[in-house]
Amino acid sequence: MAKVLIVDDSVFMRTVIRDMLQKDPSLEIVGTASNGIEALEKISTLKPDLITLDIEMPRMNGLEVLRELKNAAWRPKTIMLSSLTSEGAEMTTEAIRLGADDFMLKPKDIPQLRLIADELVATIRHLITTSHQLHEKIPVLSQKDGSAERVVLIGSSAGGPPMLDALLSKLRADLPACVIITQHMPVGFTAPLAARFNRIAHMPVKETENGDMLKTGTVFISKAGVHTMIGAALTADGKRTGRIIHSNAPPVHGVRPAVDKTFESAAQVFGENTVAIILSGMGNDAGAGAAAIRQAGGTSIICDQKDCLVYGMARSAIQKNAVDKVLPLAKIPDEVERIVMKMAEVSHV
Repeated sequence: MAKVLIVDDSVFMRTVIRDMLQKDPSLEIVGTASNGIEALEKISTLKPDLITLDIEMPRMNGLEVLRELKNAAWRPKTIMLSSLTSEGAEMTTEAIRLGADDFMLKPKDIPQLRLIADELVATIRHLITTSHQLHEKIPVLSQKDGSAERVVLIGSSAGGPPMLDALLSKLRADLPACVIITQHMPVGFTAPLAARFNRIAHMPVKETENGDMLKTGTVFISKAGVHTMIGAALTADGKRTGRIIHSNAPPVHGVRPAVDKTFESAAQVFGENTVAIILSGMGNDAGAGAAAIRQAGGTSIICDQKDCLVYGMARSAIQKNAVDKVLPLAKIPDEVERIVMKMAEVSHV
């Protein structure tokens, strides 16, 4: 049983988080703290495996706690709970830099707080059962720094981040493709998400910037607040590749970035050299994009429903008859590798 310490200056938040976590028999709530000073004292005596850490607190805030933990005798895994504000995003980025293992967004509306319960438990269990600091990097068999001729697209929303952890930790460093993740998030929070994934993935991860060229062995996170479109480009030797184009077009399905925008534009550029993966998420985003990829000769994979917190996005692809494979999350990395390597072999024939 994993021991968890809850750190938040709000009595209400401490109570809600405790109620969320107590429903999981694998988690034991060993205590709570209302500020950073109290948190450090309890970490020293209770030795929790993980702490949930608020950022803004009196006496000592969450960032100061992280600085102190760098030299502490006992250093638990840490998940930050951050507010949906631009200031919260900046502080979350700093928290990741200071060593926080993960973060989750704290909804502004009190009724929505309990809706994140499943995702919070899944994230905590993932952090406790994996040790990203100790995992061995997959050896690079043949370093490729050139422009991408193949692309792997991943779309996700609610429940997606823990699944992305599992995927990125398994994708090999020398995968001959560029990976683009479109995850529904508020503005400002995709940069810290990219920083977090950089610790897990065997390929470098960055938030998209307008004009970025797609490179083999690189992972991009679609920047929140704009659509990430893929435009056509040519390499110096005349081969077809792609580049990132940010669009301020209206939201699609109520979101920006929309998975459909990325999928549809990438299908036009990469055609049969496109692999799409749809993970957990509510709503209909991704269905039309998956259909465009299949029509272009690419491959669409959706995650099995039992591994998803919400199945709306995957179901939208099923309704469009745009699914080639339905796989458990654990089997997706190997299948992606198999498909991409086959694409690479064909292109060199």
